[in-house]
Amino acid sequence: MMISSIITWLVKTIGDLGYWGIVSLMFLESSFFPFPSEAVIPPAGYLAYKGEMDLFIVIIAGIAGSILGALFNYWISVKVGRPFFDKYGKYIFVSERSLDRAEHFFDRHGHISTLVGRLLPGIRQYISLPAGVARMRMIPFISFTAAGSGIWVCILAFTGYLIGDNSQLLQTYIHRITIWLAIFCIILTLGYITLVRKRKKGE
Repeated sequence: MMISSIITWLVKTIGDLGYWGIVSLMFLESSFFPFPSEAVIPPAGYLAYKGEMDLFIVIIAGIAGSILGALFNYWISVKVGRPFFDKYGKYIFVSERSLDRAEHFFDRHGHISTLVGRLLPGIRQYISLPAGVARMRMIPFISFTAAGSGIWVCILAFTGYLIGDNSQLLQTYIHRITIWLAIFCIILTLGYITLVRKRKKGE
């Protein structure tokens, strides 16, 4: 009953705030103030089904909010993360060498890490932090954040569009989709590792 009430409230709130409401809530979802995207995009997809919103713009707004939230985390991490670890890392066993390794890792593998991280619950909000500490290049960071966020937002938007405001069915489908995404991420990561190893052998 409580979940149903929350969804009803979100449908009304998003309807009142419009696309900027989606951008704002998804910004929160991707930043330090985690707000579940599962509670934002499906109701907007349902409003698109009812003809009160445009599904394409819902998806664009969701991706835009995700990117802005990720950039906020990235910026905070750049400003606070590396300087903090440079100054105090030795007290918590984080050496400058390990930070340099992390930076090197994200320079070479940040794209796959960011893409996979954006698809996994509990990680998608925080993958921007190590990317910021490692000062991952901005264009790849934004590109793969947009790609990962785009996949997730599209799934949520179409799920809300097709299922509507049936909260129980919505939760069931999102749970199943999350499991399949985790499997997809494992396969993608294993494929990437195999490809990297083949390239190293060829060098």
